[in-house]
Amino acid sequence: MMEAFLTAHKLGVTLAGREVLRDISLALPRQHLVALVGPNGAGKTTLLRALAGLLPARGTIHVGGDALASLSLRERAKRFGYLPQGHMVHWPLPARDIVALGRYPHGATDPARLSPTDQAAVERAMLATDVTQFSNRPSTELSGGERSRVALARVLAVEAPVILADEPTAALDPRFQIEVMKNLRAAADSGILAIVVTHDLGLAARYADMVMVMREGRLVAQGAPAEALSDSILADVFRVTAYRTGHEHRMIIVPWAGV
Repeated sequence: MMEAFLTAHKLGVTLAGREVLRDISLALPRQHLVALVGPNGAGKTTLLRALAGLLPARGTIHVGGDALASLSLRERAKRFGYLPQGHMVHWPLPARDIVALGRYPHGATDPARLSPTDQAAVERAMLATDVTQFSNRPSTELSGGERSRVALARVLAVEAPVILADEPTAALDPRFQIEVMKNLRAAADSGILAIVVTHDLGLAARYADMVMVMREGRLVAQGAPAEALSDSILADVFRVTAYRTGHEHRMIIVPWAGV
């Protein structure tokens, strides 16, 4: 078993007087893609934000052996690459400048004046997500799929050991859903811990090393996809049955009917 890089113990979050997360404990190693799934309102986004220190939370979080509470904001930004839902851009910045924002935690405040180290990180991220051809195009002129890849490139440019991606495949056509998950899979294979919120159980089963299932602010299952997405859990948590098969040595799960 690989050593845990990100841990949480009895994590809890209360927002507007409502307990949104309760007693969340986890221990996740690097070089893993973890899919975080659950019904709407289960607390998935809140958990990502709490892990990154973006929300006040009870309990303890450690990343790379350091208590999250002991880290400065800049050091937290170096440890976590965070991709929020939607990743909308309202200014016509060139795509390259959007990606270069990922170097801000490292002191790069001007995308036009990057150090050789920062420039190389931006180029690697853009190559990995196949967005180099959009370098000079205003981000407001990109399609939804193109914007999603640029947003992911910004996160990769941070070169953080942990990526937290909140529904990065939402509203994308199937090709770009697959491309985004392949990018995250490649990042995990390179040594990063990637935690991805998704409603697509098929993508979770296909790409993730581990699946964590949430319901009503609690983790109710975690493990390999076949274990965490068992028939009993799908029926109990998602109220569905599923068709299961395999293809190219990967498990396929297709939600089939309500129960």
